[in-house]
Amino acid sequence: MRKSLITVAVLGALTASSFVFAAEKETKSDFTTSGSVGLFSQYIFRGLTQTDRDPALQGNFDINHSSGLYLGMWGSNVSWLRDKYGAGQTSESETFYKSGGNLEIDVYGGFKSEIGKTGLGVDLGALQYYYPGTERGRNAESAGFAKANTTEVYGALSYGWLQAKYSHVVSKDAWGWGRTFTVNTDARGTYYAELNATVPIGELIGSGPLKGLSGIAHYGKQEFDNDTALGMPSYEDYKLGLSNAFDNGVVIGAFWTDTKGARDSAWTYNGRNIGKETGTVFLQKTF
Repeated sequence: MRKSLITVAVLGALTASSFVFAAEKETKSDFTTSGSVGLFSQYIFRGLTQTDRDPALQGNFDINHSSGLYLGMWGSNVSWLRDKYGAGQTSESETFYKSGGNLEIDVYGGFKSEIGKTGLGVDLGALQYYYPGTERGRNAESAGFAKANTTEVYGALSYGWLQAKYSHVVSKDAWGWGRTFTVNTDARGTYYAELNATVPIGELIGSGPLKGLSGIAHYGKQEFDNDTALGMPSYEDYKLGLSNAFDNGVVIGAFWTDTKGARDSAWTYNGRNIGKETGTVFLQKTF
């Protein structure tokens, strides 16, 4: 009986150890996931409203590896592909898409890491902007439209709460700018250079309900290749805002955006310039 009890105890200990080891092994996966879903009063992309100032539902899901590699997807509703393009336009044919064109899906992947122990971060990757729907095409009824789908490669350096990023278009078309039957050039080589700052105000002022408060500042320059031939769509944009992240993953915030040089002739949809100064508020849940 005593030997049986000892045997049972030993086997029980070994079994418990194996469960603990298996649990530890499972928690040490090289892969992690993250994501968010949020409601925004409008979708602003590089200073331009993409929803004609109507609300936008947005979300993302990322898979990250301990090596620094990552892959993700982001989505939002949009309206500009079905909005009437150009000053004084009233015809339904003056839209980029005949049907669909209500959704933007971004697929991206890259590598992110710290350079040694310098505190300097690097992020290199590629991003595909995809807008499902039926296009009018380059030989549309009264005006040709280049493709909206766009491919970029990007690189960013960050230090603390500062970031500098450069994005370069490698596709022939860029968000509807490119070769048509009236434009004899493409948009490949278009770039976007930006400076971003996310100031951790809450950390500076200490604990409390505002410990997750951050200040947001941004400057960007969207420079289209063959700008004059394409109709001079190049411009600059600015952003200032505040956001507060709570311990439960909820983030609330507001920001102001404006552009410089966004011409009416290039950026008029539904009779107004989509680059005019505007404010946006949002509620987001991260997980």
